[in-house]
Amino acid sequence: MQIRCAISPDADDLFMFRALRLGLVDTEGLDFDIGTADTDALNKLASGAAEYDVNAISIAWYPRIAADWQLLPHGGSVGRGYGPVVVSPRPHDVDYLRGLRIAVPGLTTTAYMVLRMITDFHPVVVPIVPPERVFRALAEHEVHAALLIHEGRLTYEKRGLNAVVDIGQWWHQDTGGLPLPLGGNVIRRSLGPDVIARTSRVIRRSIQHAMDHRDDAIAWLLARGGELTDAPSIDHYLSLYANQDTLDYGEDGVEGIRQLLARGAALGLVPPCEVDLAP
Repeated sequence: MQIRCAISPDADDLFMFRALRLGLVDTEGLDFDIGTADTDALNKLASGAAEYDVNAISIAWYPRIAADWQLLPHGGSVGRGYGPVVVSPRPHDVDYLRGLRIAVPGLTTTAYMVLRMITDFHPVVVPIVPPERVFRALAEHEVHAALLIHEGRLTYEKRGLNAVVDIGQWWHQDTGGLPLPLGGNVIRRSLGPDVIARTSRVIRRSIQHAMDHRDDAIAWLLARGGELTDAPSIDHYLSLYANQDTLDYGEDGVEGIRQLLARGAALGLVPPCEVDLAP
């Protein structure tokens, strides 16, 4: 049986699915077909026709698709006191952002929703692919600041930009220490309990393989090219977003998801939603 997967082209997602792409783990008879798209596009794919069986999404988007999808208990990108960063050409505090034009990677992302919790602003959607686009928008004064996700949050200082607020740090402080669940993987309910359980086991196996063969995975990612161009940078990025929390959200990770969705619903940013984890 073929399992169609849509993930991001970012290092953490590729790290998680590398073993499946290369045939390095037992797939229990399942055939994985893996495609990529940027974060905002992935969210919209999950809202459309039944094109994929497993879909990487922003956790903030889950309430809009929960009727058709379960959240897998692994594959998450979680920030513990860190996360996406709002940057600007000059140093400012967070009050500076109010009412300004801020580049965001999409209106469906967790980062966008959390920034809406922090301040009022005018969003300007600037896709994260190609990575240079958002930095050009800042340089050409299309926007006053930019919300950076994925690898961009590690490269902005080299470009002479300044952090205004780390939304993962803000979340950590505002929730009394909860991690910020940014992204996750969902699986289509229509696959049925048996296939869902098998698929979940195999994907977890792929994640564990990557963690057990980290150096090989980093070398593979480096050979593919990308925003991060040396092994230490990739290693640091994976330490942030492809770690033990990726293998299992844990109790506080699940509570972070609940709090994120509850706060979003209270502000009218997402519909009310219960967290429903697959096996």
